[in-house]
Order: sequence, then C-alpha cells, then structure tokens
Amino acid sequence: MMKILLIVLTLTLTATAALAAQTSSEKEKTAIRSVMSAQSAAWNAGDIEGFMKGYWNSPELTFVSGVNVTKGWQPTLDRYKKSYDSRAKMGILTFSDLEITILSKNAAVVLGTWKLQRETDAPGGKFTLIFRKFKDGWRVIHDHTS
Repeated sequence: MMKILLIVLTLTLTATAALAAQTSSEKEKTAIRSVMSAQSAAWNAGDIEGFMKGYWNSPELTFVSGVNVTKGWQPTLDRYKKSYDSRAKMGILTFSDLEITILSKNAAVVLGTWKLQRETDAPGGKFTLIFRKFKDGWRVIHDHTS
C-alpha cells in the first residue's frame, strides 16, 4: 500500500511540475504575441517609432532583409523610415502562422509570416525573430525577414 501511495504521490508531483512549466511557457508565448500585436497596431497607425518599441534599443540589434544586414536600433529605425516614407507604402501589416519556441526563461524564437496589404500590391514573406526577455519585457534582438 505504501508503495502505491508513493507512486501516486510521485506521479502527482510530476504532473503538477509539468503543468506549471507548460503554464509558464504559455504565459511567455502570450507576452511575445502581445509585443507583436502592439507592433502591428503601431505600424497600422503609421507609427514606425511605436513599431520599433518591440525591438531591443541597442547598437547590437541585428536586422537582416535580403542581402542587407543592418546593425543597431537607430539604423534599423532609419531604414524603416526611408523604405516606408508614406502611409501608402506602409499599408496594413499582419503577422500570421506564428510558431513560438521558448528556448529558456529569457530567450525565444518566432517563425512566422508577414503581409502588407497596400492599395496596389500585397508583398509578404517569412521571418525568424529571436526574442530576449529584459526587465521591461520581451524584445526582438535579431530579425531575419525575407
């Protein structure tokens, strides 16, 4: 009887620990989705600076698009402002097909699809984002967009 009680107790503790880990992981995924949702809302309001709040404000930020590599938060902001200098060029941004993988308590990777709906076209592609959790929340530290 004692052996069965010990097995039941062990299984209960294991299940509780697994549920707590899953709940923590889902909480982090929700926080990352929230950052991305705020980014698309800012973009769709024509607020590139607001969109950039989702990125790590550091000279070490890396943004890759095509054959171009941009290092640093300010150069990335400048690149966005030059490439999307009007609301017509910005269009309406949507993110979809998000696959969020929590790598550790402070790191995650997101694979997804982006699309701009504009009056004359609808460009889109794939992205891989590396997020790091800072004191003020999750931020993109590396963005590879195609």
